[in-house]
Amino acid sequence: MAAPQVPLTVSQRLGAILTWGGAAAVLFFLLVPIFAIVPLSFSSGNFLTYPLPGFSLRWYEELLTSDKWLPALRNSMIVGVSATIAATVLGTLASIGLNRARLPFKPVVMGLLLSPMIVPVVITAIGVYFFFAPLGLSNSFSGLIIAHTALGAPFVVITVSATLAHFDIGMARAAASLGAPPLTTFFRVVLPLIMPGVASGALFAFATSFDEVVVALMIAGPEQRTLPREMFSGIRESINPTITAVATVLILTSVVLLVCLELLRRRSERLMTGAN
Repeated sequence: MAAPQVPLTVSQRLGAILTWGGAAAVLFFLLVPIFAIVPLSFSSGNFLTYPLPGFSLRWYEELLTSDKWLPALRNSMIVGVSATIAATVLGTLASIGLNRARLPFKPVVMGLLLSPMIVPVVITAIGVYFFFAPLGLSNSFSGLIIAHTALGAPFVVITVSATLAHFDIGMARAAASLGAPPLTTFFRVVLPLIMPGVASGALFAFATSFDEVVVALMIAGPEQRTLPREMFSGIRESINPTITAVATVLILTSVVLLVCLELLRRRSERLMTGAN
């Protein structure tokens, strides 16, 4: 039998109204720049002005045909995908090792793994530059990929560790007791169950790399100019409406990643509910 609902007092109603009103105001403040940028990417004018002089896709055509923006987009994809793969593999292995090992200094090790998320990215960029320069890794794709891997790996560690916290180790032991080798147990039992956490971490790692600009400014050379770095240079030197088209593409990419994360979260909940 359902318990009777207790009516809210005046103070509780006022508190709820203020809470929802404050949340709506903050959300509106965060979304207004997005709503202002997207229409400008379809403007037919040469300046970022309202009202729009007309509707045109010229800036998207410029993005896809320019010898400046297209290489930057290609570089961002190369670095982002490579760093995501490396960060996903290393972060997953680190999470499994920390989950199973009994280390006396496990919190210290976890803190070191998560330090790229805590340390300001400017300090990280300066440290990476002085460390990579004597090794010849500055002004190279290898150095940029390694740096972005270090920035993205903590997200994988967090998401996979959260998934492993609800993982039933008895399932892996059952597979091992039936004669499955360790690699078979991992790829056929453990990995499918923690895949939502692995995929979520990979999406965060890709978003971190694809959107990163400070490290790219410090260690990337002319041949490794990424899309955010090209946007930063364009805003600093001369504002071109093509930047609004690039910003719209990045916004759509973020929306797609958020949708994927929500689908992965729901799948993880279904897997955990079925396992329990």
